[in-house]
Amino acid sequence: MSPYEIAVGLRYTRARRGSGRNSFISFIALTSMAGIALGVAALIVVLSVMNGFQDELRTRILSVASHIEVRGLPTLDDEAAVARLALANPHVKATAPYVSGQAMLSAGEVNRGALIRGIDPAQEDGVADIGRHMRAGALSNLKPGEFGIVLGGELARALGARMGETVVVITPQGNVTAAGTLPRLKSFKVVGVFEVGMYEFDSGLALIDIDDARKLYRLPGVSGVRLKLDDMFNAPAVARELMGTLRSGAEIRDWTRSHANFFRAVQIEKRVMFIILTLIIAVAAFNIVSAQVMTVTDKQADIAILRTLGASPASIMAIFMLQGALIGCIGTAIGVVGGVLLALNVGTVLPAIERTFGVQFLDKSVYYISELPSDLQRADVVTIAAIALALALAATVYPAWSAARVNPAEALRYE
Repeated sequence: MSPYEIAVGLRYTRARRGSGRNSFISFIALTSMAGIALGVAALIVVLSVMNGFQDELRTRILSVASHIEVRGLPTLDDEAAVARLALANPHVKATAPYVSGQAMLSAGEVNRGALIRGIDPAQEDGVADIGRHMRAGALSNLKPGEFGIVLGGELARALGARMGETVVVITPQGNVTAAGTLPRLKSFKVVGVFEVGMYEFDSGLALIDIDDARKLYRLPGVSGVRLKLDDMFNAPAVARELMGTLRSGAEIRDWTRSHANFFRAVQIEKRVMFIILTLIIAVAAFNIVSAQVMTVTDKQADIAILRTLGASPASIMAIFMLQGALIGCIGTAIGVVGGVLLALNVGTVLPAIERTFGVQFLDKSVYYISELPSDLQRADVVTIAAIALALALAATVYPAWSAARVNPAEALRYE
């Protein structure tokens, strides 16, 4: 593009002032610019929030769950063999046995269903981060034979159970007596409360010592072994490797399979939102077409004069493509700056809106988390900006092509 083409294109862009048709064309151009800026900013913020939500959900799930679980171990010898073989893999950093079972918890007149997990407090910190989320007490308070229990924060509130109080655990396995089958009951003392910030776990998980759990569920061994890896994203590959070394009866599940629905849903939502918000940018690009077509119609005499002075059709096309490209570039730049600033401060902006209007956007019982996280990624910003610029540039092709086809004789006939 030659200097005079740039100069003429910039002059036409700045000349959209006055009244009548010029004012209307200027209004359409500004609307197009605002639409592109809004679409780009919204897309950056939404993708950043979806990235943050996915990362936060993964972090909170794995703070309670584990990277890999090996299930189906009927004896303690199996547990020791699995731990030894797993630690032989260089990616496995820690192992911990567990016992898992369903139970009903009762305190006073309140009953709540929960998942009971028997753990070894000495090994649990190696595979999960619950110990870092203790609101009261500690995992070390779980001692074999003392029948202590650590409750999730929401579960403790629902039961009205405080530190040092007793809750009754009712297991599905019953005692057969002369009077019939009676449920098995055992009293546990609350020795800790944790809160990881994920409603599913805070409201439905209770921890007890693994030896107490084996006695409670009358198990000769353990339910399985949990593994912690050096990189969570290596879990599928490590699980496949372990399948070839462990005994055939064991079931191996990594976190991508155990919680696949959560992450698949987030990924689908992210793609759908990307498509929907890209349409906002596309609509703004169509406005550029309207503005440019009206500009070409209004400037036919000027185009004819430029043609008679020696300007080629390619030069005319370049001049009007520059006009549309400027609208796209300015709108994209404003949208990128605004979107990046909002994405970086969404954790401050959203609570302010909630306090001002007295609303709650994220119910943790529905969305699993109560705070809106944001993870701004450079690749997303570059992709969004490139799409916006491409759409804006594509929108200028037809009007610029129409301008290049203007016949000078016809345009100047009535001038």
